[in-house]
Amino acid sequence: MTGMLEGKTILITGGGRGIGRATALVAAREGANVVVSDLAPDGIEETVSLVNAAGGQARAVTGDVTSASAVDAMMKTAVDAFGRIDAAFNNAGIAPYQVDAAGKNTADWSEEAFDRMIAVNLKGVWLCMRAELRHMLEAGGGAIVNTASIAGLIGIRTSSAYTAAKHGVVGLTKTAAVEYGTNNVRINSVCPGFIETDMTKVTMENRGDEVRAMIPFKRMGTAEEIAEMVCWLCSDHASYVSGANFNVDGGYIAQ
Repeated sequence: MTGMLEGKTILITGGGRGIGRATALVAAREGANVVVSDLAPDGIEETVSLVNAAGGQARAVTGDVTSASAVDAMMKTAVDAFGRIDAAFNNAGIAPYQVDAAGKNTADWSEEAFDRMIAVNLKGVWLCMRAELRHMLEAGGGAIVNTASIAGLIGIRTSSAYTAAKHGVVGLTKTAAVEYGTNNVRINSVCPGFIETDMTKVTMENRGDEVRAMIPFKRMGTAEEIAEMVCWLCSDHASYVSGANFNVDGGYIAQ
């Protein structure tokens, strides 16, 4: 039996670790060629090595999602590697602790921290979508999945700009899905809850027991659990799914 992404090529940003790396491995398992992008070369080279060691086909490309020229170059490299891009997972992002804003309420964020968060987590998604859409329109279709968050659906304390950016990703996803539905392009987002990655490390060190107590499953999710949803959304199994935002959170926001 062939995998649900057999013969497809997927571009994954933020693929050097965490959810991006897990998605690269699951996508390869399901038969896809994988182009892995990240700002740091070490992480993506390791991801590519893991994919290739497991029998998949992967290529690495470094790229800064906040730069239009870098994103366009990333897209060209990806297309040159395998001939076309059938699916894209716009996953690159940063957490508040990475802009020295961990634990800070809205009025305590610096302008620089706010701007950086929006640049990476919102504008970066838009720049990637723009490049991907232009290619997919010429190619006759495709599927795009954006990483939003439960913070794109509800308010999260001490995550002001992060929450604003992720709400923006949800809005971009819905709008683009409406705009390009007649062009055979499906666009959805995945909204992870508290997942075991480097990005949640600081939060869980500070209040891990409290967070786990609030999750109906009483545990954090894994990167692989998000990857499974992403790959399904990129596959033809989700052929009538677009403009949706899927919270994968162990029931957190259902309460």
